[in-house]
Amino acid sequence: MRKMSILIAASLAVLSTAAPAASPDPEAQLERALHGRVAGEPVHCIDMHRVQGSTIIPGTAVIYDAGSILYVNRPDSGAESLDRWDVLVTRLYTSQLCNTDTVDLIDQGSHAYSGVLFLGDFVPYRRVQTSDSR
Repeated sequence: MRKMSILIAASLAVLSTAAPAASPDPEAQLERALHGRVAGEPVHCIDMHRVQGSTIIPGTAVIYDAGSILYVNRPDSGAESLDRWDVLVTRLYTSQLCNTDTVDLIDQGSHAYSGVLFLGDFVPYRRVQTSDSR
């Protein structure tokens, strides 16, 4: 019984000193995704036929990948609902996604509705041109 008590106490001591897994800072995650790129003037709409995919930065933004340009949208409302398990459901009535549009969020696992985004302007990020890249 004494050995069991020592084992339990030792286990609790190890568990209490173990650092919790730190979730990556969303702003740092966004900065890493945009490394080597510079921001351009915000635009109201993007052509969806050029968009190859999107990346969710939890609680912060959506990055739309249009090949050489990454468009970052920080929603005017609803960004706090964004998490990495969401699926973006966009209903388009034209070929463009605009800052007046909304995007529904559906959880991948449960397929339950998890929120709505009211989009803001799209900030284009392009790669920095260096003299070595010619």
